[in-house]
Amino acid sequence: MPDALALSNLYVYHGEICAVRALELTCAEGAVTALLGRNGAGKSTTLGAIAGLNDTRQGRIELFGTALAGRKPEAICKLGIGLVPQGRRIFPSLTVAEHLAIAYRPPRHKATRAFDAEAVETLFPRLRERRRQFAGSLSGGEQQMLAIARALVTNPRVLLLDEPAEGLAPQIVAEVADAISALKAAGLSILLVEHNLPLALRLADTCVILSSGEVVWRGAPQALAGDPDLMAHHLGVH
Repeated sequence: MPDALALSNLYVYHGEICAVRALELTCAEGAVTALLGRNGAGKSTTLGAIAGLNDTRQGRIELFGTALAGRKPEAICKLGIGLVPQGRRIFPSLTVAEHLAIAYRPPRHKATRAFDAEAVETLFPRLRERRRQFAGSLSGGEQQMLAIARALVTNPRVLLLDEPAEGLAPQIVAEVADAISALKAAGLSILLVEHNLPLALRLADTCVILSSGEVVWRGAPQALAGDPDLMAHHLGVH
């Protein structure tokens, strides 16, 4: 059985600048892999490359054995990649219901759980209460829930989460964390970029640390949590 996601000898560029080099990364089916590192380490660049948004000039990206590199973003989405971008990028003048209706795609693969508007409103009850509200009037936490819900209704096989806890109050962070745990329990494979280290360690099955676009460490979250020198050196955590 292939990994849900496999990146091999991947090089990603911003113009002529190589932002990620020789990247080897796998995400097991039904697991959460946390991609960690300081600002500028290449984490968001990696997610963008998987989603077809960044320039990959060498290497392979495979989704359950199917090559993604070189495909357009809409084709990659259809194959089963869902991206929740940093900063949410919702449309302020559309309602919650309109976001979900526009994004919805029926499952195109064997899924342990299918997501439609009703399913994501069960996951995030606040969205049901705000169904007819313009997204621009939502709180930051509600916008983040909407961004995750919008990706889920495309019925992805792998969900890419870029800083889902960024700028959120602790109570909302806890709600988002519970939702991610529920998605993992439902069998969804997740690649998580997150600066909130306690949250990442709680959710992850495997951690990978990037520094200057290269993998410098990988292992279990328990091993990372037990190595304060490693965290201080590569993540700036003291």
